[in-house]
Amino acid sequence: MPEGDTVLQTARRLDTALAGHVLTRSDLRVPRFATADLSGRTVLDVTARGKHLLTRVEGGLTLHSHLRMEGAWRLYAPGERWNGGPAHQIRAVLQTAERTAVGYRLPVLELLRTRDEEQVVGHLGPDLLGPDWDPETAERNLLAAPGRPLGEALLDQRNLAGIGNVYMCELCFLARVTPWLPVGELPPSTVPRLVRTAQHLLEANRDRPVRTTTAPVVTSARSRVREADRSHEPGPRNEPGRFRDRLFVYGRGGHPCLRCGTPVRRVERDNRPTYWCPGCQAGPTP
Repeated sequence: MPEGDTVLQTARRLDTALAGHVLTRSDLRVPRFATADLSGRTVLDVTARGKHLLTRVEGGLTLHSHLRMEGAWRLYAPGERWNGGPAHQIRAVLQTAERTAVGYRLPVLELLRTRDEEQVVGHLGPDLLGPDWDPETAERNLLAAPGRPLGEALLDQRNLAGIGNVYMCELCFLARVTPWLPVGELPPSTVPRLVRTAQHLLEANRDRPVRTTTAPVVTSARSRVREADRSHEPGPRNEPGRFRDRLFVYGRGGHPCLRCGTPVRRVERDNRPTYWCPGCQAGPTP
């Protein structure tokens, strides 16, 4: 699932391409809104709220979309071939004279009045990359259910908005606890520190094409695991390779921890992989 920084970058690209331009074509390929036509309306802005995308057009309308696990918005120049997937996966087309935005595999796509946006994003906690960011509220939200596993609490967008599976795993590693440790068993200073770290990491990556949580990584730690890394066969595309040394544990299943050298563990539930280092992280495990 895309993290808040990825969704923000998507919003920026869409806003740059569409804002201030008149839609010459709109095609919403979901039954409820299949007859809606936004052609002739000017796009006002595209903004991110947590992991939600809000495309506002004149006339007081907002197109709300959410990428979840598989969704994506792609931009194309006039005449450029659309290559984001087969035609049956297209859920939305927003076209101006200069660019075409195509939404693929969007699990959430709905048209609503701009004044009603709170109906779809009002439940969210403070946005780590938004103007409403409030660390104290985020801390209170996380501590409100002390028996809840930390990883689950961090992923709950009602507590704080923008953390996905990658940051959840990395934050638990940085806190030196497993994602299954109940929030109430954390030392008193850990939750405030986690909240600050989460905001720092998303802010640091909001403009980066490739996410990293390890910079700067200690040189000795890199050299200590380099030879061990080489002994492993390449994993699936969402595993080692492109993630190596950029993230502490996520995507490093079976590879040495960058901090202690212990093989990183991986477990998958409900199509969601979780990574942790048994040498660095204390607490319960599956």
